[in-house]
Amino acid sequence: MTEDSPGERDPRSMSHQQLARLADHLEDVEVVAKTPQWPTSASSAERRTEKRAEWTVALWFVLSALSAVAFVVTYSIWPDEYVRPSEDGYTYYALYTPVIGGTFGLAVLSLGIGLILHIKKFFPDELAVQQRHDGPSEETTRLTTAAKLAEIGEDTSIPRRPLIKRAMLTAAGLFGAATGVLLIGGFVRNPWAGGSQAALWVTGWKPVNGETVYLRAQTGVLGDIERVRPEDMQPGSMMTVFPFRESDRGEKELLLAAERASDAPVMLIRLRPGTHVTKRPGQEDFNYGDYYAFSKVCTHLGCPASQYDSQNHISLCPCHQSEFLITASAKPVFGPATRPLPQLPITVNAEGYFVARGDFVEPVGPGFWSMRKS
Repeated sequence: MTEDSPGERDPRSMSHQQLARLADHLEDVEVVAKTPQWPTSASSAERRTEKRAEWTVALWFVLSALSAVAFVVTYSIWPDEYVRPSEDGYTYYALYTPVIGGTFGLAVLSLGIGLILHIKKFFPDELAVQQRHDGPSEETTRLTTAAKLAEIGEDTSIPRRPLIKRAMLTAAGLFGAATGVLLIGGFVRNPWAGGSQAALWVTGWKPVNGETVYLRAQTGVLGDIERVRPEDMQPGSMMTVFPFRESDRGEKELLLAAERASDAPVMLIRLRPGTHVTKRPGQEDFNYGDYYAFSKVCTHLGCPASQYDSQNHISLCPCHQSEFLITASAKPVFGPATRPLPQLPITVNAEGYFVARGDFVEPVGPGFWSMRKS
């Protein structure tokens, strides 16, 4: 190696260009040809073409940034509560998923197109040959890696193209923010904000101001109130019921809200006489004779676990095949669910109707972060 060879000098005293050449030498890389896309001696016409290419790339990054902002705004403020097709606001509800999917997808697509165009239009055409070596790199090789990366950055002309640089960083930053919102958006809400009245702890079955909460059968007609009596069910049958208060009678919005609430549906099951049941400690009196009421919401991912097999006393969730043994206090016996279905304490009042004695004593539905036991 000659006196001027970079391998004989201290790498820490070299410039970036010298370190990059040293990196090529240490890695046995020979650059056969390297032609910049836009030479510094380009004509005025070529300069105009170069500027148009720069604006094209920047516009894709700007579109990605705007799409990311639109996604965050849509995800945060767009109304996403269920609305029936015949009601006002259904169009907004129906567009929620397409809009958040479209804006996020456009942010990804635009960022990708911008990067591809930048590579095609501004990266130099380079032909290099490298010899293959086994084993780890030497310390000098590792020291030159940063310089080589810096040279690559210079070759892409990013440092001298502030428009593309700012647009790319903005798009990447906002896309990262959108991805973060998507990943952690469900964890932002504190499930216990509100203490004992937290939304994930209290359901529509909780008595308010001492008002009786009846078990109401769903008939398909919103204003049709059908409270359930023991004689309405045959042994081995199951019925889906919802909470009903007399103060809700005639109030369509309240009746509709009771049916729409995700934690409201309950399976009222009448076992055959003489069926042995294993009850959970502290819930020995939650049933009324052979009648048991369990949440219909699967404790795995929230699907309706209501495909009831009266012969085997199994309630199946069709989404992921979790099975709950009703005669063992609805504990899971198969599938991914790990918690029993919460049991609703019930009785029959003086009028002969089923009523709730109180709310569930444990959270309904899938588990959530910092969920505590009753």
